[in-house]
This record gives sequence, structure tokens and C-alpha cells, in this order.
Amino acid sequence: MFSFDGRIRYSECDETGRLSLFSLMNYLQDCSTFQSAGMGLGIDGLAGRGLAWVLANWRIEVDMLPPFGEDVTVSTWCYEMSRAHALRSFQMEAGGRRIVRANTQWFVYDTARGRATRVPEDQMVYLAGEPPIDMPPLTRRLVPEGAGRACTALTAAHRDLDTNHHVNNARYVAFALEALDGLGIATPEPPLALQVQYRTMAFLGDRIVPVAHECAGGWDVDLTDGAGRTYALVRIQQREELA
Repeated sequence: MFSFDGRIRYSECDETGRLSLFSLMNYLQDCSTFQSAGMGLGIDGLAGRGLAWVLANWRIEVDMLPPFGEDVTVSTWCYEMSRAHALRSFQMEAGGRRIVRANTQWFVYDTARGRATRVPEDQMVYLAGEPPIDMPPLTRRLVPEGAGRACTALTAAHRDLDTNHHVNNARYVAFALEALDGLGIATPEPPLALQVQYRTMAFLGDRIVPVAHECAGGWDVDLTDGAGRTYALVRIQQREELA
């Protein structure tokens, strides 16, 4: 297991004074990249070989979002890895208790061929030999429910990109929440579950058309290209077991 300590900054908070979902996702992503850097396998580790780890699927369960100034510890560990993919758990702790947990699936992407490829043998060093976090299994494929409501289209900008030159994982969630806000729909309060499945990479200048579908306890936001292709599907729901 790899962990790092942090303190919630004002710039990471939303209008309620608590960590935003967007910033929360960045804490989780930063944890895995810090681990890679500490192992000498930083963001340039695979790039020179034309490869990159890409996130395909995750589920995040939020019991509470920490307020400004709160001390937090974020941890991650890879509990399963094959030549096809890797599965990785995350958690955030504050005040002596776990307040966020996440389960994720990753693939190695061949940037020249534009497709997933076999996990290199040297990446097996991430495998921690620890069990996954106690969560429901990842949904294999999310499918929007009911009729959709088209939202205001947007264009991927430089600020949305990461070092892989495509839209950063957390930005898709920001797009989805902004689309719901544009429809006058409030983001569910914790305890909540956030699921994201990434289907097609969006690049600079790509047009993204969000389509919102109401689902049980929340909303599915299908981030499309407006012509039938999905970049990412974001599902945000109230968690009934703690509500």
C-alpha cells in the first residue's frame, strides 16, 4: 500500500467549503502517480515506450467530503494484475476513519496503435498482494436508463488535457456535473456513489454533447460526440444504505 498525507486547500473546495468531487478525484489520481514516481516509474516511465496506463472504469463511494483545512490520508494499492489489465483500490481517511473508497480498472494503452495492449512484465511490481477494498464489484458496462435530455455542448480545451494529451479523467465528471447544473439539477449529497466508464478518448477541440438520463437515485450523464459515440458515461447516485 502507498499513502500520502494532505490538507484540504481552499482552492480545492466547492461553494459549501468542502472538497469538491472534481478535487477528490484528483487526490485519488495523484496518489497513484505519486506511487509511480516513488518507484522510479513516473509519468515518463512508459511514455518512452509509446505506452501509457489509462483508467477505464471506476466506482467511488463517498461517505462525506472533508471541509477546508481537514487533514487527510490517501492510499492506493494494486490488488490484481494480469497481462490484460490491473485492478486498484483507493481510500481517503480523515479524523481516524475512512470517508471515501474506490475501486478501479486500468489498461495499458499503445499510443501508436491507438488501442489497449498487453501489460509489460515489469509493471507487475505494482501488485501489492493485499485484498481489494470492501466494495461492490465494478459494473461491467453502464447503460443509461430512460429518455435523455440534451445539455449544452462544449469543446475540449487546453485546460482539460493531461500529459497523455487527452481529456483528464476528472474533467469528464466536471463536464457531467456542469451539464446537470445547467438543467437545474443539484448534485446528490453524500453518502453517494460515483461511477465512470471511459469509452473513447476526447482530444483538444473535440465537441462533447452531454445527455442526461434520470436513473434510480440519481442521474446518468452520457458524454457523447453528438453522433452516437460515447466518450464517457458518468453515473452519480445517492447511496441508500447510508442515506
